Amino acid sequence: MKLLFLGDVMGRAGRTAITAHLPRIKADWRLDFVVVNAENATNGAGLSGAHAKEILEAGADCITLGDHAFDQREMMQVVEAEPRILRPINYAKQAPGKGIRMFEARAGRRVVVAQALGQVFMKRPFDDPFSALDAALRTYPLGGQANAVIVDIHAEATSEKMATGHFCDGRASLVVGTHTHVPTSDTMILPGGTAYQSDAGMCGDYNSVIGMEKDEPLRRFITGMPKGRFTPAAEPATLSGVYVETDDRTGKATRVAPIRVGGRLQEATP
Repeated sequence: MKLLFLGDVMGRAGRTAITAHLPRIKADWRLDFVVVNAENATNGAGLSGAHAKEILEAGADCITLGDHAFDQREMMQVVEAEPRILRPINYAKQAPGKGIRMFEARAGRRVVVAQALGQVFMKRPFDDPFSALDAALRTYPLGGQANAVIVDIHAEATSEKMATGHFCDGRASLVVGTHTHVPTSDTMILPGGTAYQSDAGMCGDYNSVIGMEKDEPLRRFITGMPKGRFTPAAEPATLSGVYVETDDRTGKATRVAPIRVGGRLQEATP
C-alpha cells in the first residue's frame, strides 16, 4: 500500500497548498490512503467544519487534530458527525469524537489511524499516551485486522516521540510526530518494520516563525512582552510530510521518504 501523511496545516496558506497540490499528488503517486493533520488549519488555531470539508474534498481520507482540537467550538459537533476526523485518543474521556478508527482504503484494504498527545512540556496533563496506544494496537493487530496502522504522536519532545516509535515498532506501519511544525531528518524504518519520523513538519509558509508572521513572535522573544496577536503567515506554503510503502500481508513498511512540495523548502518526493 502507498500511504501519505502530511503535517500540521497552518492557516490559509496551508489550506491553499493542500487544495492546489494534494489532488495531483494523490493521482500521480497512486496513493491508497492520505492522512492530514489539520489542527491549525483555521487561522492557526483549531479547525472549522468548512475547512475540514475543504481538506477532505482535496483528497484527505482522514484528518487528525491535536491539543488545539476544540479551539473552534463547532468542532465538538463536527467530530461526532464526521468519522474521518480524529481527536487525540488520550484527550479527556468525556470529549466528543474518537481517537482511533479503522478505514477502508482502495481494493478493500483496511487502514487504522490513531492519534495520541504527548505529556512532556505540554500545557495540559493529558492521559498516558503509551497505555492508550497499547490498548489500541492490541485491538487492531497489524497484519491481522489491519493491513496498515498509522500513529500520529502530537508532542513537543522529540525524546517522547522517539520513545513512542520504539514502543509501537512492529505494531504500526508508521509512527510520525506532529506539533512542532519543523520537519526532522531522521526518516527511517525501525528494526521491527515501523516507518518513523520525529516530526512531519507543517503545511504552511516557512518564511515565518513556525507558521506565524514573524514580527509578533520576534517582539515577544526580544522584549518579553506581547503587543498583538499571532497571525498565520500567508506566503506560498510547503507541503511537508512522510510517504510510506507497506507490505499488504504484514503491514510493515518497505520504504519511507520525507515529502516537501512547493513553497520555500527544498523539494523532496518519493
